[in-house]
Amino acid sequence: MFFERIYEKGLAQASYVIGCQATKEAIVVDPKRDIDTYLEIAERENLRITHIAETHIHADFLSGSLELAHETGAKIYLSNEGGSEWQYQFDHIGLKYGDVIKIGNINLSVMHTPGHTPEHISFILTDLPASSEPSMIFTGDFVFVGDVGRPDLLEKAVGIEGTMIAGARQMFQSLKKFKSLPDHLQVWPAHGAGSACGKALGAVPSSTVGYEKLSNWAMKIDDEETFIQTLLEGQPEPPKYFAMMKKLNKLGPKVLGSIPHPARLSVAKFKEALASDYQIVDTRDKLSFAGGHIPGSLNIQDNNSFSNWAGWMLDYEKPIILIARERRVDALNRALIRIGIDNLEGYVSDIDKLEASGLNLEILNQISVEELKDDISEYKIIDVRSYTEFDISHIPGAVNIHTGYLKNNIDKISDDEKLVLYCTSGDRSAIGASYLLKLGHRNIHNLSGGINAWIQAGCKTERKYIKQLAVVDK
Repeated sequence: MFFERIYEKGLAQASYVIGCQATKEAIVVDPKRDIDTYLEIAERENLRITHIAETHIHADFLSGSLELAHETGAKIYLSNEGGSEWQYQFDHIGLKYGDVIKIGNINLSVMHTPGHTPEHISFILTDLPASSEPSMIFTGDFVFVGDVGRPDLLEKAVGIEGTMIAGARQMFQSLKKFKSLPDHLQVWPAHGAGSACGKALGAVPSSTVGYEKLSNWAMKIDDEETFIQTLLEGQPEPPKYFAMMKKLNKLGPKVLGSIPHPARLSVAKFKEALASDYQIVDTRDKLSFAGGHIPGSLNIQDNNSFSNWAGWMLDYEKPIILIARERRVDALNRALIRIGIDNLEGYVSDIDKLEASGLNLEILNQISVEELKDDISEYKIIDVRSYTEFDISHIPGAVNIHTGYLKNNIDKISDDEKLVLYCTSGDRSAIGASYLLKLGHRNIHNLSGGINAWIQAGCKTERKYIKQLAVVDK
């Protein structure tokens, strides 16, 4: 048997290629949208991709199943569990609990594991030439290393009322099935640390059923009501783009055919785009952006969180221009494509050339801990982290508006106020501050080093909510 895990750090997302080396057939489980990775693996290993499967309708990335089927002619196997409201709307081979997918001498048995979503299934793998006993389970967003899938996304991100508690109850029952599996079974989940599909995902790639029964918090709670309460509390804010991913993955994503290559723009073409109200995304580090950037541009740094924040902050309908290092454009383009943003039209790599052509650059004010501490009463302080981070520790007097919800709460931010935005180290607050600058707010400062610098300087923090805006998140 051939086995390879493919991991995309930006979304903390894992997919899998499993092949029968006797028949040269292979299946891809939970593929990402840029499918050349799987094609290269298949060519390298002399395999034919004949099967494609998904564990559920994904919310955090755009599936590559249709893309891969279009390229290879492979059959798509998807869940038909969960009821009529949770069915895929494009052609596929439907799967129910107990069904078996055969890939040469390998069997993938279907187990219905609702909780994260009603239609969720897991695949139990048996490599028949090696043993009649199963060896692996592909758990999707059901069981992670150290955690389980959150059941609140359908309600919080998509707005389907009544699904959160119902999903938590389903998860409790699904875990009973999981606990009955052989301890030796290897657990291969669809996500790792950093994913918003859970709250405490481990950083190691895999585990076993036996180890999860010993170490996973969710396996240790036998009372259903206590489990529900514990599962639902402390979940991170779901990114806004999750609703779009659910919709597109259910209906069937657009097939690209190949990865598009955005054009390098001349100064003249960039100025045309600027005049046409394109979205300008500056991917440089936050200090370079603060020192001088194109007015109206949004600072989403080129790091592992790029795709997540692009999904939070960008309009899916408007064309995009990147300011980025040339060697990073392809990777950034792929990061956008993976979440269904297909409207990247070009890039510029030399901002100095733009300035030399007559474009005026704008700065983003930075404020040090000492400056803020000495004059704190003069500022309205906005903590742009998650509510759970805010609750643990925040600067006295700060209000909490998550970076992704600034747009929904813009009416609570006055042009007359001197604003300081902060997060943990300054990355998220740079996004938020650039967004407010884009909207025309000018009296804005980003706290250098964030709350980490505040604490390291010996300044006091608070744990209890003192003042918080009625934050709108939908």
